[in-house]
Amino acid sequence: VHDMQMINALGPTLGRAAHLTRTRLDVRLTQYDVTPAQMHVLLYLGRNGGQAPQCELTGFLRVKPPTANGILDRLEEKGMVVRSVSGTDARRRLITLTEKGSQQQALFQRHFQEAEQQMVRGFTAEEQEILRTLLSRVIRNLEEDETR
Repeated sequence: VHDMQMINALGPTLGRAAHLTRTRLDVRLTQYDVTPAQMHVLLYLGRNGGQAPQCELTGFLRVKPPTANGILDRLEEKGMVVRSVSGTDARRRLITLTEKGSQQQALFQRHFQEAEQQMVRGFTAEEQEILRTLLSRVIRNLEEDETR
């Protein structure tokens, strides 16, 4: 009985689902020369009108500023983003998608949607909403626990 409880435990099940989600998406993205973190930056910029302050991107990625700098350096080298000074504050950097970055972002968005559709194949719209709601509650519970 104890072994069955472990097999059916929620943590490993969520871990397996997350792992499969990442690996399936990685397979779709191997044809492009970008890391998952770089892809997330491009998708974030796409969702935010093609532009965002660097500090906002750093927060979104949940990484330290030097790590974010490295990710953005690579994207800049690939011609997918440009950095500029934000208005009057020279310390604030603005990250903007280039035409090439916008095209890549649109491709990634399509791959992301395909992966999402695969994930919930056979689910009704109601089941999808229930799953999203329940997973959001799991995340909230874990985040609250983390702050203690």
